Amino acid sequence: MNETLPPKTCSIDRLVTKEAEVSKVLAGQKTACRRNGRYADIGETMDLQGTTFQVTKVYQQSLGELTVEDAKAEGHESVEEYRDSILAMHPGMPWLPQMKVWVHEFQKV
Repeated sequence: MNETLPPKTCSIDRLVTKEAEVSKVLAGQKTACRRNGRYADIGETMDLQGTTFQVTKVYQQSLGELTVEDAKAEGHESVEEYRDSILAMHPGMPWLPQMKVWVHEFQKV
């Protein structure tokens, strides 16, 4: 899977910013972050409270393709819990199965 990715729309330091999300990453409960734009390149690193994480995968996925495993990688127990969390952060945002998001998977270095 060596496809060329489009230019980033934001910087990696904006990938995980909310305190609750940072805590989940540091605790190993969150290993992926979905965004409507591309925030990182594969191999890029981010620093969270002195701990470095490296992006291992970047790809697109539609919301309708989300699995329980995807929700757990986001730090949630179910797709519904993940959806409710996203909609609470983005009031008025529709949750459309065909809507594409960028998935950023990462691991502790």
